Amino acid sequence: MTISPKRVEELENIPESAIDTSDISELDASFWSQTKLVTPLTKQAISLRVDSDVLDWFKSQGKGYQSLMNAVLRSYVEHHVKSSE
Repeated sequence: MTISPKRVEELENIPESAIDTSDISELDASFWSQTKLVTPLTKQAISLRVDSDVLDWFKSQGKGYQSLMNAVLRSYVEHHVKSSE
């Protein structure tokens, strides 16, 4: 999802007192006891051949389309790793 520079400016100019955070729960000890540290993976540049319509669709999603492609591939891998356990 992309956000226009105008919208970013609007959001940045909202005073903190006008932001309703009542539906956001506190991050208490129970939250932190269930967390785990995730070390980011390094990415590797590759050359990959994909169908032109597939590439066009991802590019049409805007900036970050390569990260989106990576996220789709990661989801596929995680599904198959889970289902083979």
